[in-house]
Amino acid sequence: MKNKNLLFMTQAAMIAAVYVALTYIFAPISFSEIQIRIAEALTILPVFTPAAIPGLFIGCLIGNTVGGALLPDIVCGSLATLIGAFFTWKLRNAHPFLAPIPPIVSNTLVVPFVLKYAYMVDLPILLMMLTVCIGEILSCGVLGLILYYALRPYKDRIFHTTLVA
Repeated sequence: MKNKNLLFMTQAAMIAAVYVALTYIFAPISFSEIQIRIAEALTILPVFTPAAIPGLFIGCLIGNTVGGALLPDIVCGSLATLIGAFFTWKLRNAHPFLAPIPPIVSNTLVVPFVLKYAYMVDLPILLMMLTVCIGEILSCGVLGLILYYALRPYKDRIFHTTLVA
């Protein structure tokens, strides 16, 4: 049981670290009303492990913080990622093409309001929903599914390894 908890925490920490690194490396396209956050491809990982849920949340929280986001963005954006990750995990036994839908929807519904009211972006909410949705489709849908199919053959070795005491 102790090793299982350690494995869970290690996986969550690694996912968070990769999310932060990708957000930081691709910062110029990870923020603003037109964004393609490459790190959002990782939102496919709850299909493989529930450890991705806290990992993605913490990664987004830290990524937004080091990226210079405002507090409403740090909180609300991270919660949108948490909600998306949780519902992706709930869809883990469904068709893989359904897995990216929760993070796409949650970010499309939350991020435009953060942009409008925290950053005072002077664009219509519906237009920002469209731009955020397109970015999420590219990152979660396209890149996320590429990641899914790249990891699927190795999922047992990567995500379900038993630790030796």
